[in-house]
Amino acid sequence: MYIHRNQYLQRLIDRMHNGLIKVVTGIRRSGKSFLLLNIFRQYLRDSGIQDDHIIVMEFDRLQNRRYREPEVLMEYLTANIKDDGSYYILLDEVQMLRDFEEVLNSLLRETNLDVYATGSNSKFLSTDVLTEFRGRGDEVHIFPLSFGEFMEVYDGDDYHGWAEYMMYGGLPLAVAMKTDEQKSKYLINLVRETYLKDIVERNSIEKPQELEDLLNVLASSVGSLTNPAKIEATFKSRLHSSISDNTINKYIGYLKEAFIIDAANRYDVKGRKYIGSPLKYYFEDVGLRNARLDFRQIEEPHLMENILYNELRMRGYNVDVGSVRQRYIDKVSGSKLTKHLEIDFVANLGSKRYYIQSAYSLPDEEKVRQEQASLLAAKDAFKKIIIVKDVIKPFHSEYGILTIGLFDFLHNQDSLDW
Repeated sequence: MYIHRNQYLQRLIDRMHNGLIKVVTGIRRSGKSFLLLNIFRQYLRDSGIQDDHIIVMEFDRLQNRRYREPEVLMEYLTANIKDDGSYYILLDEVQMLRDFEEVLNSLLRETNLDVYATGSNSKFLSTDVLTEFRGRGDEVHIFPLSFGEFMEVYDGDDYHGWAEYMMYGGLPLAVAMKTDEQKSKYLINLVRETYLKDIVERNSIEKPQELEDLLNVLASSVGSLTNPAKIEATFKSRLHSSISDNTINKYIGYLKEAFIIDAANRYDVKGRKYIGSPLKYYFEDVGLRNARLDFRQIEEPHLMENILYNELRMRGYNVDVGSVRQRYIDKVSGSKLTKHLEIDFVANLGSKRYYIQSAYSLPDEEKVRQEQASLLAAKDAFKKIIIVKDVIKPFHSEYGILTIGLFDFLHNQDSLDW
């Protein structure tokens, strides 16, 4: 199974020879090594770069164990850099290299070297990159397969593909498996035996069951506004646990650092400021979310919202939850009241901004009015969009709101600008 992953390849191409260390991050098993060692390496070859100017080191291979010592690696690199031409250094699982920070910073000082690295999430996180390289690292974050990438290798139509993707997500190994039994066991074990154990070991967590319970709570409330205090109340009422909101907040941070979940902040559209708590939490891969709940809670509207959130992030947008205050007069008392309307996604990329509603269906005019209300309350010139599960011909309402079908959005990178 070969998936081209063109958007990530292009991001690496755009960063070539920029004087920074290119660091590929992402959740485990998302395809970091394949992107760097197969797709990008082949691009270099196709561009005319000779193999002797592409130096690859896979530190997780047993035969390369001696190169995990900095002095041995530097001797190897020095012996293979034989002229002043450009060399491409591709280092995989670099966290296994002792003192890798010093090595990478040393390589950065060589003007004819273009350095790329991948690393395990347990020891080589996005926050580590920012801390260790202090502006000298350029991160390329890779996600599990998008729906469009998934459909490149899926043997079926969009409807059956959507059902499969919504259930098992886009981790490449899961996609390549043939049966439901294989996929479900793989994902369940991956969460328990790899992701959670990484977090427990990295952060010396003494009560791992609390971390597992928290992940279950977040999985059950995808797309719902929540905060540590609300989660603490859930722990007390349902699990009879005395875990504190500070511990919950700390654990959420660990899950975010490992790229298992991501948080969407609330943004006051009219006030042009962030509100803070509560937030919405989404899973980096919906298959992992479903696996955590033993595939028992498959609520399509919530999973559709999660997938749309991930798709926007894959395309490079910063994504927030919009909040719009609307004043109205109570028909009974005549009092002036204020209510808060929610916009599912406020997507920003440079000077572009889109307000987006995820609507599983629009069965009647009342539902249409409901979805449009928060968009219209924003009262600015940025584009407003409703994405529906139904297959429809894209159209603009009398208010200028674009309504498009889910598959049109997922398959077309330019669909927001229709």
